[in-house]
Amino acid sequence: MGGLRISKVYLPTTGAQDWLRLLADPEKQWKRGYSAMAAALAWEAATGMPPEIDALFRGGTELLLAIPEHKVALPGGRRESQCDVFALARIGDETIAIAVEAKVNEPFGPTVGEWLHNASDGKTARIDFICKLLGLNSPPPEGLRYQLFHRTAAAVLEAQRFKTDRAAMIVQSFAQDHRWFEDFMAFLEPFGLRPEPGIAQEYVLPSGMLLTLGWAVGSPTFL
Repeated sequence: MGGLRISKVYLPTTGAQDWLRLLADPEKQWKRGYSAMAAALAWEAATGMPPEIDALFRGGTELLLAIPEHKVALPGGRRESQCDVFALARIGDETIAIAVEAKVNEPFGPTVGEWLHNASDGKTARIDFICKLLGLNSPPPEGLRYQLFHRTAAAVLEAQRFKTDRAAMIVQSFAQDHRWFEDFMAFLEPFGLRPEPGIAQEYVLPSGMLLTLGWAVGSPTFL
């Protein structure tokens, strides 16, 4: 996977402040009202899975492990997909790998078209790999947000690595006006899905694994 070395040693946190050192740009990202701090406060406050994510799976989700700012290597470059939170959980008799993308006001970043502009062979290989993994045509529509593609791919790759039964990519949004939800809705169109906030959508991957995609609305308390 590109020869990347990603640490496999993780330390438990003692509170939200421990998430700070994991950020790419702490001075910019670690502020009240921003997604990084909101996610850290929400996950540290929860006794297990944050309730808005648990509700997507109709309750009863047992959190086994959560890793902040978890990096997942992808082919076609040196830059990993960095999940705001990666979680392993149990739902009934099944295990699930969950990649979480936290959001408040920050957008999802460049579109596929912008990201592929004057693309290197590596970028082309990466988008082809992601689309094949997800069972989509490559390249995908240019107006869709690239971040949602690589974050979903990260969930599937980690599900394969940990041999879980299922995979999920969840947007944990603390914006009460559902800002950027239209980008998430557009992303789900190629899957044949029409999302609603707080309701999980399911899709069967080419591998036969069930993929859950959802928009969870976090409490404004953490803003």
